[in-house]
Parts: sequence; structure tokens; C-alpha cells
Amino acid sequence: MIRTLIHVALVVRDYDEAIAFYVGKLGFELVEDTYQPEQDKRWVVVRPGSDGCSILLAQASDDHQDRYVGDQAGGRVFLFLGTDDFWRDYEAFRAEGIEFVRDPQEEPYGTVAVFKDLYGTLWDLIQFADGRP
Repeated sequence: MIRTLIHVALVVRDYDEAIAFYVGKLGFELVEDTYQPEQDKRWVVVRPGSDGCSILLAQASDDHQDRYVGDQAGGRVFLFLGTDDFWRDYEAFRAEGIEFVRDPQEEPYGTVAVFKDLYGTLWDLIQFADGRP
């Protein structure tokens, strides 16, 4: 049996501002943006590279969902962005105004720093020492 994690849903305030951040600032690929008239919402998928899990940008549709925008992991790092060149991406993100809340650290497993997305969701930017993606 083969199983693969395909998408992770990330609750956002607005589709277009989320696309502008993830595609425009982080350099993700916009995989799909399809209007679903029967539900009056969009199916918006972005991903950081050509392989691996994608993010479904899910616009909050009520007050309950809106409360979780930026805090889906209760203040912990929620998503982990692997890179093959930590310093290239770290400097590129900083040039785009991305806020890092934990400075880069060299750990036994690799180089890592924590940044916020446009809503405050915490991400690790990480380059593993063993070369894995």
C-alpha cells in the first residue's frame, strides 16, 4: 500500500493576499486556483517545489475559522520548509521583508530559523545536514 500526504489545509483570511505572499514573496508555485460556484469558494493550491506536499489555502468562512488564522498550531511551529541552500533562501526571504522570529542556528541535524507568514503562522526554514530535502 502506498500512501502520500498530498495537501495540508492552511486557513487564511483572503485568497488573493495569501497567494501574493506565498507565490510573490516565498516563491511558491501556484498550482491551482479554481472557483467552486456550488460552494462559493475557491480551490487554491500552492507548493514550494515540484515534488512533495502542497498547501491548500482555505479562506476562513466564519468567525470560528477566522479565530484560527495564524494560530493553527497553538503558537508552535506549524510548517517546515526544507531547502538545499539555507543562506540563499534566508537572505532572499529577508529581502522580501519576511519576519524571522528566531535567528539562524546550527543544530546537529542542520541549519534552521523560524519565520512568520503574513498571518503569524510559524514556519521553520531548514537545511538538513544529511542532505535530505
